[in-house]
Amino acid sequence: MLFGFFFMLLFNGSVPTERVCGYTEVLDHLNLTADNSLYYMTRPVKDYRKTTVVSLEVILYAILDVREIDQTFIPYVWIFTSWQNDHISWHPEDFCGIKSVHLPTEVLWKPDLTIEEMIEKDKAPPSPHLTISSSGRVQVQNDQVLLSTCTMHIYQFPFDHQSCNLSFKSVVHPAKEIQLLHSLSSAEATRWSREVMHTQYEWLFMDMTVANKTVSVFGIEQDMIVYTITMKRRPVLYIINFLLPVLFFLGLDMASFLISDTGGEKLSFKITVLLAVTVMQLILNEILPCSSNNIPLIAIYCIGIFALMLLSLLETILVMHLMEKDRDCEDKKAGRHQSLQDNKKRTHCACISNTGADENQPELMKGGRQTGSRAAEKLSEETREVIKALTLLLRNRKEEGKKSGYWTRVTVKINRIFFIFYIMAVSLFLGILCFLWKSIQAE
Repeated sequence: MLFGFFFMLLFNGSVPTERVCGYTEVLDHLNLTADNSLYYMTRPVKDYRKTTVVSLEVILYAILDVREIDQTFIPYVWIFTSWQNDHISWHPEDFCGIKSVHLPTEVLWKPDLTIEEMIEKDKAPPSPHLTISSSGRVQVQNDQVLLSTCTMHIYQFPFDHQSCNLSFKSVVHPAKEIQLLHSLSSAEATRWSREVMHTQYEWLFMDMTVANKTVSVFGIEQDMIVYTITMKRRPVLYIINFLLPVLFFLGLDMASFLISDTGGEKLSFKITVLLAVTVMQLILNEILPCSSNNIPLIAIYCIGIFALMLLSLLETILVMHLMEKDRDCEDKKAGRHQSLQDNKKRTHCACISNTGADENQPELMKGGRQTGSRAAEKLSEETREVIKALTLLLRNRKEEGKKSGYWTRVTVKINRIFFIFYIMAVSLFLGILCFLWKSIQAE
C-alpha cells in the first residue's frame, strides 16, 4: 500500500501540468481592461515627434453604378489599414503562443482617414473589430459602398472610358504626424480587384492605379493616396436601343422619296419620322449631364440626322408648292377653254337664226337690193368673227400645250438632284462620325 502511494506521487511529479491561457491575460498585460484604456486613444507613439506610418490598401469589389446625369460613382471597396502602436506588444511564448487579439474598434486609436470625393456617408456599419498582433501592429478591414463625385467625360458616349479617383487623407493630422503608404503596386491592386470582382453593371473594369502625393490644405501639408479606377462602358445596349433606331428613321426618310408628291401622304410621313427623332433626342437629354464642356458625338449624331431630315422635309414642301402651281395653271386653262366654247356656241346660234330668218322671208329680199346687200355684209362679218375665235382657240391650245406640266418636270429634276445630294451628305456625315469615334478610342 505504501509502495503504491509513492508510485502515484512519482507518476504525478513526472508529468508536467499544461498551462491554460486566455485573451484576458493579454489584455491585463496591456492594461486594456482598466480605466486607463483612454491612454490608448491618442496617437500611439512614445515620442510625439515620431511619424505614424499608416499602410492603406484598397481592393475594388464591385462597380455598382455610374450616374452620368449627376456625375457620381458608386463602387463597393475593401479598405485595409494597418499601423504600429508603440504601447502594445507582448511575447507570444509568455501567453501560450497567442499572437493576435481581436478587440472592439472603440478601444484603440485609429487614423482619421477620409475620402475627398465622398459626398454621402456610408450607411453600412463599419467593422466592429480590429486585430492587434504581438508586435504591436494594428489592422482594420472595412467594406464600404461609396457615393463619390466623378467628373464624367462623355464626348465619346457611348464608347467612352471614365476614370474616377478615391483620394484618402487624414482629416486633421499633418504629414509630419501621419504618413500614408501602400505596399501593393498598381498592377497588383488591379490583379487582386479582377480576381474578387463579381458585379460591374454596364461598366467593364480596366485597371486601378495608385499614387502618393502631398497636398496643402489651409497651409497644412498632408499626405494623400489617390486610387484611380479606370473603366469602359459596354455600348451594346445603347447601340441597339438608341443609335440603330435613329439610323432606321433616317433610312425611312430616304425611302420616302419613293412616295408620290401629288398627295399629302409624303409630307405627313416625313413629319412623323422627324417627330420620332425628336423623341429620341429628349431621351438622350435625360441621360447626359448638362454641365458637359464639349458637345458629345452622339448629340452631334442626333442633331446632324435631324438637320438632314429637316432639309428633306423642306425639299418636299418646295416640290409640292411647284406642283400646285401646275394645278393652278391647268384650272385657269380649263376655265378659258370653257369660256371660248360658250362664245363659239353663242356665235353659231346667232348665225343659224339669221340664216333661218332670211329663208323665211324670200319675198322681202326679192323686194329690194339694198336689204339683200346689208344681210350679206352682216353674214360675212359674223363668219369672220367665228373664224377669228377658232384661230385664237387653236393658238391658245398650242401655247398651253407647251406650258402645261412645266413645273412637274422641274420637280422631277429637283427630286433626282436632291436625292443624290442627300445620299452623299448622309454617307459623308456618318463616315466622319465613325472616324471620330474610332480615332478617339485608339488614343
